[in-house]
Order: sequence, then structure tokens, then C-alpha cells
Amino acid sequence: MRGWVVLLWAALATIVLVAVGIFGTLLAAGRIELFPTPEPTTQPTVQVTPVLDTTFQVAILNATPERGLATQLKDVVVAAGWPAAQVLPSDASRDDFPETTVFYLDAEDEAAAAGLAEAIGGARIEQSEAYQPADPETRQLTVVIGLNSTDAGGSTTPTP
Repeated sequence: MRGWVVLLWAALATIVLVAVGIFGTLLAAGRIELFPTPEPTTQPTVQVTPVLDTTFQVAILNATPERGLATQLKDVVVAAGWPAAQVLPSDASRDDFPETTVFYLDAEDEAAAAGLAEAIGGARIEQSEAYQPADPETRQLTVVIGLNSTDAGGSTTPTP
């Protein structure tokens, strides 16, 4: 009886040693990883179809050192179909904004912001609460003219 117990323990030890050897070989060869790095998941990019919605009030802020760009861009926006009274040009509080951007408040306004960005010759769009209208009932898009729209920044502001 004692012989059978020794034989079973020897068989078990052989099986364990073979399994550890196979595992060690696969680990050393790089065929398996003990702590794999999780693959980053990518969110599908939703493409927004630009819509030219002239019911929005448009605030234009010139955030560059070059004067007169807000008024020039107002002419472009009015030529695209907005009523002149709905387009409000002004200077921003800073003059070093890097890239022309159309800001919108609510997610449902993204298509209108994309339409305005397209109408002014191309701009980034971004959802932000930074540029809210004084009247919460007013639907507003805000264009901040950046340095990329100046002669020194590379391109020029579109003209009507």
C-alpha cells in the first residue's frame, strides 16, 4: 500500500513540475503576460452636420492685438444670413487667444455652432459655459477670434 502512495506523489510532482516548466517557458518567450496592460477603448467620434441657424445671436470677441477684426467678421456673419442687429462685435479682455473658436452653451446647439464656424471660413467649436448671454432665454453663439486669424498668425480673417 505504501508503494502506491509514493508512486501517486511522484506522479503528482512530475505533473506539477511539467506544468510549471511549460508556464515558465511561455512566460520567458513572451507568449503570455502576467499583468497585461489594458487596451484603451476609443469612443466613436460623432460627426455633427453643420446647420446654418440664423436665429442665434452671435457675439464676436476680438482676442488679438490686431484691431478691427470683430467688425470685419461681423460683415462676414451678416453676409452669411444673420440680421445685423443679432451680431455683436466687441474686443475681448485679452489679446492672446491662440485659435479662433465658436463657443456654444447647450449640446443641442453644436450643429448651429458648426454651421457658424463653416460660414466664417473655418474655426474650432467648443461647448462652454464661459460665454453665456445676459438673458438666459437668448440663444447665443460666441466667436472668439484667435491669433491664427491675424496676418501674423498665418491666415487672415475671411472677408465678405
